[in-house]
Amino acid sequence: MPEPQTQTQPQAQPITVLIVDDHQLVREGIRTFLQKQSDITVVGEAASGQEGLRLAGELAPDVVLMDLVMPGMDGVETTRRLKQISPSSQVIVLTSFDDDQHIFPAIRAGALSYILKDVGTGELADTVRKAARGEAVMTPRVAARVMRELRQGSRASGQASGQASGQFDTDLSEREIEVLRLIAEGCSNTEIAERLVISEHTVKRHVSNILSKLHLADRTQAAVYAWREGMVDKNDKSG
Repeated sequence: MPEPQTQTQPQAQPITVLIVDDHQLVREGIRTFLQKQSDITVVGEAASGQEGLRLAGELAPDVVLMDLVMPGMDGVETTRRLKQISPSSQVIVLTSFDDDQHIFPAIRAGALSYILKDVGTGELADTVRKAARGEAVMTPRVAARVMRELRQGSRASGQASGQASGQFDTDLSEREIEVLRLIAEGCSNTEIAERLVISEHTVKRHVSNILSKLHLADRTQAAVYAWREGMVDKNDKSG
C-alpha cells in the first residue's frame, strides 16, 4: 500500500521590518528583540532619513519603524517621501515626543501608528503585526490628543457648514460610506467584513476606492477625515 501523504500547511511569510533611527543602540535593541519573533524579520537599518528612503525603495518592507528627530531629513519628511516610494509600507512612528507639533504632522505625512519609546517589547511586536494588517495603534495619551483634536475639528466643521455629512453621497457610494465609518471606529478589514457580511477582498476594494476618491494616503488619514467631517456618531463610542 502506498504511504499516506501528509499535507503541510504553507508557512506564512515573515513580516519584513525596516528600522530608521539615528541612534545605533536603539536600532540594535529593536533588532535584537524583533529577530526573536518567529513571524518578524528585520531586513534593514538606516541611521538617517536619506538612507531610510534608499532602503525602502530597495526592500519595500511591510513595516517601517520611524524615529522623528534625526539630523538632516526628519522623520515626518522621510515618512512623506517613503509613502511615495513604497506605498504598501506601513509606517510606525517610534519616538519620545507626544506633543501636537510632532503627532499631527506625522499622521498627515502618512504614518499609520504612533507609539512612544517607553513601549513594552510585547506591545511593540503586536504593533508591528497590526501594522502589517493595516491596523493603527496609538499610545493612549497620543490617541487622546488625536481624538480631542478630531472632535473639535468636527464641531467646527459642523457649525460652519450646518450639515457635516451632506457631501459624501456625491463622492462615495452608500457601502463605501459604511466602510469609511467602520474604519474611523478602528475596525480592521476582517472586522468590517464580519460587520457588513461581505468578503475581505470586497472590503479591500472598497478601502482602495475610498482612498482614491478622497485623495488620501492610508487608513489613518481616512479615519481622520471621517472624524473631522462628523461621519462617526460619538454616542456610539464609549469613554
